[in-house]
Amino acid sequence: MPFVTVGKENSGNINLYYEDHGAGKPVVLVHGWPLSGRSWERQTAALVAAGYRVITYDRRGFGGSSQPTFGYEYNTLAKDLHLLVIKLDLRDAALVGFSMGGGEVARYLSTYGTDRFRKAAFIAAIPPYLLKAADNPDGVVGSVFAGIKQGIVADRPAFLSAFLANFFNVDVLGGKRISDQAVQANWIVAVGASLKGSLDCVDAWCTDFRKDLPKIDVPTLIIHGDSDRILPIAITGQRTHDMVKNSRLAVIKDGPHGLTWTHAEEVNRELLGFLGQR
Repeated sequence: MPFVTVGKENSGNINLYYEDHGAGKPVVLVHGWPLSGRSWERQTAALVAAGYRVITYDRRGFGGSSQPTFGYEYNTLAKDLHLLVIKLDLRDAALVGFSMGGGEVARYLSTYGTDRFRKAAFIAAIPPYLLKAADNPDGVVGSVFAGIKQGIVADRPAFLSAFLANFFNVDVLGGKRISDQAVQANWIVAVGASLKGSLDCVDAWCTDFRKDLPKIDVPTLIIHGDSDRILPIAITGQRTHDMVKNSRLAVIKDGPHGLTWTHAEEVNRELLGFLGQR
């Protein structure tokens, strides 16, 4: 199992688990909360078959990576990604982030530039700014995030079950575009994550990326479902599109938040078409 060491906590290394498959131009896939790189399985298969080298990794605290008690804010998360990029010496690559992973894409490209990346993509992603504020009146009130943290502390397995039901719009798409077994598989990954990481990432969701997005100077694709209950398109995908030069917004009809699974064919078509453009 390959790992990259990104730091230490007391006597132990902080290691990120990653997978590196295929050949061709690299595509780095950054997963969402509370999942792992496994959540990209339908994209990984399609990208490798299309002739790309695909790198997935597990964010600190999640999946097969170490579970330290710190570092769950976007400057550190972007640095973790950068250390992986340097270790693999990736060049002429594409950087793709889903949900919370879109924050890593925005902060990475703003901080480290685009020398190693030729394209970027945000899928059902969290930027530009979720928290309601005087200059962000359409955002989400802070009490909502406090309630999420309370639910995690009170009964994390039960909270994750309810969260994933809305993640995939199971009441509408269950038995049609997603099975009970697929939802359960995601729950198993989610419940295995770090409690501290799961909580601290909720705070990270309130990060303001409005200064990061205009710095992105490579062609950018934004994919978002019009039925996303977790990150509604009007305050996320549409606004990211408005802020990123050279971006294109692809709206997936009836797509929930977890559209990389439920609408994989549509997502893959958009992503492959975008990556294949010169």
